[in-house]
Amino acid sequence: MFIGHYGPAFGAKAAVRRVPLWVYFIAVQWLDVIWSSLVLLGIEKMKIVPGYTQGSALDLYFMPYTHGLIGAIVLSLVFGGIVALFMRAQKRAVFFIVAAAVFSHWILDLVVHMPDLWVWGDLKLGFGLWRWIWISLPLELLSLFIGAWLYARFVPARPRGNLWLWLFVAAMAAVEIYAAFGPPPASAAAEAQTALIAYGVLALLAGLVDLSRAKPAL
Repeated sequence: MFIGHYGPAFGAKAAVRRVPLWVYFIAVQWLDVIWSSLVLLGIEKMKIVPGYTQGSALDLYFMPYTHGLIGAIVLSLVFGGIVALFMRAQKRAVFFIVAAAVFSHWILDLVVHMPDLWVWGDLKLGFGLWRWIWISLPLELLSLFIGAWLYARFVPARPRGNLWLWLFVAAMAAVEIYAAFGPPPASAAAEAQTALIAYGVLALLAGLVDLSRAKPAL
């Protein structure tokens, strides 16, 4: 899952508005930010297998540190704690909502991934909805649009704020559709590099969208 992870980011912003949207955008992809870095370092591993599933050509056969259950919980708590340290109020609420946003990545991956999410010993989980793109793609877009609707509904907007939001969401949906039906990545390293760039660009654009709305007090 890629764009669908941002649904919880929008939803978390609607729940605790004190945290900037760009921080939530990083939070929901934090596991993959670390994963991409570890892939580039050769610590976690993947293979590009065209046709591996309808929804993804990625055979994610070794990523226990970022996408194992224990690793995901630790990374969630660490990122939530770091963000909470920078808040002057609502530290507890910020910690829990940011940590939950990070861990939502693992939950959504559980739904679409093949059994590659390590739990313990030889046990790996994954419901494998990537096998059927006519299920996984609409589910991903639904997650994005529900989160964006919550954001639009509960985060006050300046004039044209919602226009910029929905243009952004439409562009994100278009990127996801292209990724689903476009060519597979050239290599594992190319996929990791592209992912890191995409996460940075989307977080930057989310920050600009947030500027069109009421500025939260930190």
